[in-house]
Amino acid sequence: MHKIISFEQYKQVYKKSVEDPESFWSDIADGFQWQKKYDKVLEWNFRDPDVKWFINGKLNITENCLDRHLEKLGNKPAIIWEPNDPNEKNRTLTYKELLAEVNKCCNILKKYGVVKGDRICLYMPMIPELSIAVLACARIGAIHSVVFAGFSANSLVDRINDSACKMLITADGLFRGNKIVNLKEIADIALQQTKSIEKVIVYKRTGSEITMQDGRDVWWHDEMLRAEENFIAEIMDSEDPLFILYTSGSTGKPKGVVHSIAGYMVFCYYTFLNVFQYEENDIFWCTADIGWVTGHSYILYGPLLNGATTVMFEGIPTYPDAGRFWSVIDKLKVTKFYTAPTAIRSLMASGLDFVTPYKLNSLKVIGSVGEPINEEAWHWYDENIGKKKCPVVDTWWQTETGGIMISPIANVTPTKPTFATLPLPGVQPVLVDNEGKELTENNVEGLLCMKFPWPSIIRTTYGDHERCRLNYFATFPNLYFTGDGCRRDEDGYYRIIGRVDDVLNVSGHRLGTAEVENAIDEHPHIVESAVVGYPHEIKGQGIYAFVIIETQVDTSDEAYTEKLKKEISEVVSKIISPIAKPDKIQIVPGLPKTRSGKIMRRILRKIAEGEMSNLGDITTLLDPGVVEEIIKGARL
Repeated sequence: MHKIISFEQYKQVYKKSVEDPESFWSDIADGFQWQKKYDKVLEWNFRDPDVKWFINGKLNITENCLDRHLEKLGNKPAIIWEPNDPNEKNRTLTYKELLAEVNKCCNILKKYGVVKGDRICLYMPMIPELSIAVLACARIGAIHSVVFAGFSANSLVDRINDSACKMLITADGLFRGNKIVNLKEIADIALQQTKSIEKVIVYKRTGSEITMQDGRDVWWHDEMLRAEENFIAEIMDSEDPLFILYTSGSTGKPKGVVHSIAGYMVFCYYTFLNVFQYEENDIFWCTADIGWVTGHSYILYGPLLNGATTVMFEGIPTYPDAGRFWSVIDKLKVTKFYTAPTAIRSLMASGLDFVTPYKLNSLKVIGSVGEPINEEAWHWYDENIGKKKCPVVDTWWQTETGGIMISPIANVTPTKPTFATLPLPGVQPVLVDNEGKELTENNVEGLLCMKFPWPSIIRTTYGDHERCRLNYFATFPNLYFTGDGCRRDEDGYYRIIGRVDDVLNVSGHRLGTAEVENAIDEHPHIVESAVVGYPHEIKGQGIYAFVIIETQVDTSDEAYTEKLKKEISEVVSKIISPIAKPDKIQIVPGLPKTRSGKIMRRILRKIAEGEMSNLGDITTLLDPGVVEEIIKGARL
């Protein structure tokens, strides 16, 4: 068993993992089902970069997610699906049923000419069929590229064309709160600008009127009715690509992050088991979308590799009201819950009236993912959702890392609000200064890098290895550069202070945007804030704060608004320093966010700099209209 159960044990295991990483990871890998054992654990250099784990091993990840559990767990729920509408019946798929569905889907892919190495694009709602399709791709040896079903036609075009996908699997539409989104219509617009798609498989979810193109489009349900339930998994090499997942690039062109099979499998399994302290009867719920890496690693692969029961949620946290998350936790007796600070803050703003009707007594661990969590939200989450009896695992990782890197281990690591705490075994972080010199002591702030590979490290960016090298390995020799600023405190605990491009340099002082936002959010009337730098003739960089305030506050009263801004400055001054006081504060109705909840500071930076005409593509935002409102306010 590879589960760490005490802080003493953590320290021993961590020491071993750093002194002899190859035997550490080999010991974990040996618990899996291999068609052929690997010859060598690791070969690597960060110069090219070229990293290979479990060399010449042969396996199929789905045999480890599904087949190997059948004897003992065949009738155990693998996926519990909770629909958007609480009145619609939820669905449960056991491990046995899930494998049968995956095999049928494999046979459909095979029928339409999909072979090992083909790229398949999935543009689907959060329904079990998305999980089935992802696993079918992995089982047949095709590379899945999941595109979040909130992205625009243009985003879909970019992603299909970049990796020349052979097939698209989509749906007629999806339900999101009280809205219906016509996915097939968006896909049809996208497909006018793509050449590689030969077949489109469409799942009927909403019953919306759609156009089916003869010879190209087929219905999922028709094909599944005729498909066989048996399929022999393709034997894959350890280093064959498992999936491509696109992440925003600074150039505007999305980067296709590539993860390979065996290393990703081993790391997902291990991090899920330990961070959440997985136990056999857990009901695990990660609220992410499978369109993001969090969904790949901790809705699907991590839980299934552990033989866990994972919840898949189609809806949104505020539909039919802001108590939906808590209602689902009580209904399904969720034991481990993993969500984003954005969701926590928005539910916090809705008030406790939506929390108090629910017991939440099944919960044992609560987690946070996606961005640094501010202290106020951490305490609210701990007190009102965890009832101060559930450890808060504040996890730091990236699309490029494949799995959780720095995080408390539930009930093992002593926690501190806003700190991701300590690296997991096998993860070797270093802090460096701007010149790349390592900062070895504690109580320092620097740039977060990794000095040794972990199994699920990014292998390349699809079709452009040089871009991968330049983005992650060229900044500092022999280091993987995360792009994040970080503080290490007197206990060696790590606190992420924001992207380096989100680090402000005010009069020679480096300030993390997350740090300033955290302070602003301490003001009782602030719901959420975003901070960016802008050119300042005296300080070099000034601080521009965009703040959302509680609805009951009257912003038409100018005297009160000025008083509020002064109070915000005082709070920041008190919590951080007078240096960190915002130079400009703009009250806004909302912030420009991607549909995963990430604030697009690039847009805010341009507005702060007065470059209103060159904002780039804003169609992928959750609410593009917010940008117009912010611009209007900035011009006043």
